[in-house]
Parts: sequence; structure tokens; C-alpha cells
Amino acid sequence: MRNAHRLTDRVALVTGASRGIGRAVAELYAREGATVVVNHWRDAEAAEAAVAALHAASAAEGHPARTHAAAEADVSDAAAVERMFADVAARCGRLHVLVNNAGMQVPTPGEGFDDAAFLRVLGVDLIGPALCSRAALRLFLPQGSGTIINTTSVHELIPKPGYAAYSVAKGGLGNLTRTLALEFASRGIRVNAVGPGAVTTDMNAAWTGDPAARAAVEAHIPMGRAASAEEIATVFAFLASDDARYITGQTVYACGGLTLYGDFATNWAS
Repeated sequence: MRNAHRLTDRVALVTGASRGIGRAVAELYAREGATVVVNHWRDAEAAEAAVAALHAASAAEGHPARTHAAAEADVSDAAAVERMFADVAARCGRLHVLVNNAGMQVPTPGEGFDDAAFLRVLGVDLIGPALCSRAALRLFLPQGSGTIINTTSVHELIPKPGYAAYSVAKGGLGNLTRTLALEFASRGIRVNAVGPGAVTTDMNAAWTGDPAARAAVEAHIPMGRAASAEEIATVFAFLASDDARYITGQTVYACGGLTLYGDFATNWAS
């Protein structure tokens, strides 16, 4: 049974939380007692709707009034990140959890990628988490505690041809997770990652609403179906909680078995 008070009195910043996995994580954190800051970039209407949903989620679980809020910042912009964290510290007085969830993917074929697109993906998906982690660590260190959770992907491990920038960014984010976890393990700070597989979010709209395309995607998943954002959010809640207090430097792949290389489910190689 879910613990509706597991994150009581904690303050969390979730980047890219106006939609998709980020919003589901933010809402579950609110249900479990946290005060949540919803980061977004040029998505104010959706962010405000998310904040309203967080207030409703807190109330539904009987938590006292929380000061959930939206914060607009491009995570790839160092100055914008510093301003956002300063605002969070001023508004909330502290920070306990950072979820580096903001992400994007666009085609970047190896023989002809657009330079700007390649750099933009790296900026949002890899540089952004590094910048946000740096700012969060400066708040965590004086208090001797804190948790960072990064959204990677099955493509932290599995190549994605035609999307080199995304694969590079997610692979790098996995290594950033392990590097920071080792660097700060002795100072009360945990750093982990969640690696989703196929999830029914806006980012995957090209196939989620097309029955034939969805069936083609799900045919590659050993469990036979895509995940909901809410299912992925439960892993983030676990990692943010004291239930995961002895876990650091790990990527939890919530992928329905994609990282098991499903083609080997039947023995064709021996």
C-alpha cells in the first residue's frame, strides 16, 4: 500500500514537470506530502494547471496547505538555473529533492545531423541536469542531506540509431549519476536515476494514438505493453523516500523488460 506521508515536509523541484512523467512525479510527490516546485519552459498554462492539480492532490490526502508553485527556466541556461534555485530557496527556505526530468529528442542522424539540434538536445538532456545538480548540491551540502533523481532512458544502455544526441545525452546522464553519487555519498547526498522505456506521454504522441503504431512499439516490449506516466512516477517516489536511504548511484530501469533484449526470449543463438 502506498504511504501517503512518505515525503511529508520535504521540498522538491521537478524540472520539465508541466506534462508527462514530470507532472506525474510532481503530483505523486504532492500526494505523499511534499511541497513541489514545477519547472517548465514556455509552457505556463500547462504548468499552472499542474500546480492546481498538486494542490488538489495534497488536499485529497489530507495534507495541510502546501505552497506548490511554478518556476519557468530553460535548464540549459546557467544563469536561468541559478535564478530558479535562488527563487526556490527564498520561497521555500530549503530543498530536499531535485528531479532532473526536463528532456527532449529530435532526429540527429549520424551522417547529417543539424548542429543546433544536436547541441540543443545535449543542452537540455545532459548539461541541464549538470547545472541543476550543481545548484542543488550547494543547497544540500550545508544541511548534510539531499536527493537527486535523474530521468535517463533505456537508451542510457541501448543505442538509438538516428538519435545520436539523445543516446549520447542519456548515456552521459547515467555516468553523471554515478559520478555525483560517488563524490557525495559520504556527505548525506544520494544520486540515482530512473530509466523509462516506452511511456504513453506527449513526447510519444506519434505512436500512442495510432493503434497500429502502438502495437508495433509494444511488440518489442517483453511485458507486452507501454507504461503510464503514473507507473513510472512510483519509482521516483520510492527513490526520493527513506525507503531508498541505502541506495545511491543506481539506474532503475522501469521499462517492461526492454533492457533484457527481448529478441533473446527464445533461444535462436545456440
